[in-house]
Amino acid sequence: MKKIIFAAAMFACFGLSRVKAQNVNGVKLTDIHVDYIQIRAVKSFLTDRQWIALEHGQKVGDYSELYIRDDHDKKIEFNSAIDAINKMKGYGYELFSVYTEQIDQSSNRPVYVLKRK
Repeated sequence: MKKIIFAAAMFACFGLSRVKAQNVNGVKLTDIHVDYIQIRAVKSFLTDRQWIALEHGQKVGDYSELYIRDDHDKKIEFNSAIDAINKMKGYGYELFSVYTEQIDQSSNRPVYVLKRK
């Protein structure tokens, strides 16, 4: 019985060591403590990849600083903006409002405003 508990504890430790903390411009999502954030999905031109830009009131020099990234500074891919909204629910946010922003003359994209519960 002790061997099983020990093996389970070791498995959990190794499994948790691979967990990556998500961050935006070096700030972990768990360290963002604001009432409102906004997210927008940004699609790649050549592939079906989709990343999420997250704004929480931070000062931004370059748009690429808005992407949600892992510990290795790689942009994290999401299935959709709704996937990101569901992810942010785990951080204490819920959908508050949706509006569209114009990208160019013929297209626009939704912007999701989330509110802390």
